Amino acid sequence: MDKKEIREVIAKRAALELNDGDVVNLGIGLPTIIPNYVSADVNVTLQSENGMLGMGAAPAEGEEDPDFVNAGGGYITCKEGASSFDSSVSFGIIRGGHVDVTILGALQVDEQGNLANWIIPGRLTPGMGGAMDLIVGAKRVILAMEHTAKGRHKILKECNLPLTAAGQVNMIITEMGVMEVVPEGIVLKEYNPLFTLEQIQEATDAKLIIAEDLIEMRKN
Repeated sequence: MDKKEIREVIAKRAALELNDGDVVNLGIGLPTIIPNYVSADVNVTLQSENGMLGMGAAPAEGEEDPDFVNAGGGYITCKEGASSFDSSVSFGIIRGGHVDVTILGALQVDEQGNLANWIIPGRLTPGMGGAMDLIVGAKRVILAMEHTAKGRHKILKECNLPLTAAGQVNMIITEMGVMEVVPEGIVLKEYNPLFTLEQIQEATDAKLIIAEDLIEMRKN
């Protein structure tokens, strides 16, 4: 699969985790394309940490409005009834436990549900942003990410980059499969049939627990 296909597979599967009535925050990068794949039958309220409730999908080319951007600076639309406010109110929503699901990217995640997604030592970075608030404030934390980075493991026995938060990740969705983090470790619940179980394990540093009811990766 090329990069575009990988992102599409991950985003489409992640969209299936959103339920009617959910308040959802999407991290920058890959998660921002998830709204394009949410079923019309599912009514979710997308929250942007820079200050919006009711964010819509990305606008068509040529229809961008510079006043409507997400936390990563990407163009967005807003749904009827949307509201905007300053970041202090936005983080009050997040820290107050009003976000049902947050979907983020990751540099690393490990067997304990620890997440590192903001800095590689020695590289300049603008800061952690709102990730640490989202991870501890949201009721459910899902990672939507490529399984490896240039062949290097991202799903580890133990993170070796500075942590964003410890023990908060619930689910990992990659182009290879869907995994849940449980006290015993990382359980592979769904797999992409383009890959064998052996290939998925080889691409994973942590020892995967294969679910007894393992199924092919859901598409709808």
